[in-house]
Amino acid sequence: MLLQIKDSGELVKILEIEELLDPNTDVVRGQDQEGQEEQEPDTFKKENLVFPSGEGLPRCWLDADYRTANS
Repeated sequence: MLLQIKDSGELVKILEIEELLDPNTDVVRGQDQEGQEEQEPDTFKKENLVFPSGEGLPRCWLDADYRTANS
């Protein structure tokens, strides 16, 4: 799955989808998609990632208490 870094607009290939879906995990492992060579895996804060369309990640992927927290 490809996501985008909010500030730079760079694409990131997410390596472990389970990390992305787990609201108890603040970071995910991924690879920058820049240049022709494959980049080394790195960690990215989920709060800094969005879908390539610019839409934010679902709250249930970011907040384990999303059902009980005030809107």
